[in-house]
Amino acid sequence: MTGISYRNVLVKKKPEKSLTFGRKRAVGRNNQGRITMRHKGGGHKKLFRMVDFKYNKKDIPAKIKSIEYDPLRSGFIALAVYRDGEKRYVLAPARLKSGDDFIVSEKAELKTGNRLPLFKIPVGSQVYNVELKPNQGAKLGRSAGNYLEILAHDGKWSNLKMPSKEVRKVLSLCWANIGQVSNEEHGQITIGKAGRSRHLGIRPTVRGSAMNPVDHPYGGGEGRAKRGTKRPKDKWGNITGGRKTRKKKKYSKKLILQKRKK
Repeated sequence: MTGISYRNVLVKKKPEKSLTFGRKRAVGRNNQGRITMRHKGGGHKKLFRMVDFKYNKKDIPAKIKSIEYDPLRSGFIALAVYRDGEKRYVLAPARLKSGDDFIVSEKAELKTGNRLPLFKIPVGSQVYNVELKPNQGAKLGRSAGNYLEILAHDGKWSNLKMPSKEVRKVLSLCWANIGQVSNEEHGQITIGKAGRSRHLGIRPTVRGSAMNPVDHPYGGGEGRAKRGTKRPKDKWGNITGGRKTRKKKKYSKKLILQKRKK
């Protein structure tokens, strides 16, 4: 079992009360209480933090008051205090600490945490919190340690290399933050024991081959039986391996210049 030492990064304090709220989690159930997503349930009680992905306070400098833990996302969050006194939670970039400042502006300098339109950011830069449509809010590059690389500016489009190595076009009028999402070591964590998974709200996964024939296509048989079906299937007989799930006529297909590596 491995973990991350947060002591040198995070500020030990309670979250900003005005930016938090509690609510009942869905834990894989629909409005009728039926399981629609297996292996979810239980877990520690979580307090929701309202994180700003719109960044609609432009040309107003903000100072980072604290770097905090968010139980509902892999990256850290930062409490930003704007010059007019308003407080907001934002996704914290790597190597940003308490006392640093940032600004959302077309005239902002090229430094970590600042937010600019893509056409103002030079080729080769690392960006996160990238919009897909102008003024829509950040959609790409929000997980711990993630960033997108700007490969080229071509007219009204910018070519971005995704964390999956896919290369796609995004409108140059879309905004992005400079840098990389914090908590880069998140992907190296080893959960290590079943109890830790339960604290995270992850319920056990039972192998299909350990079930009875009535419960799974792989079930039954004496000893360790082979799969017994031509293609890999899930519990309900749907093909899982090798079937393409992306729609052939999806609107964004023409924007993808290079598919992700499989």
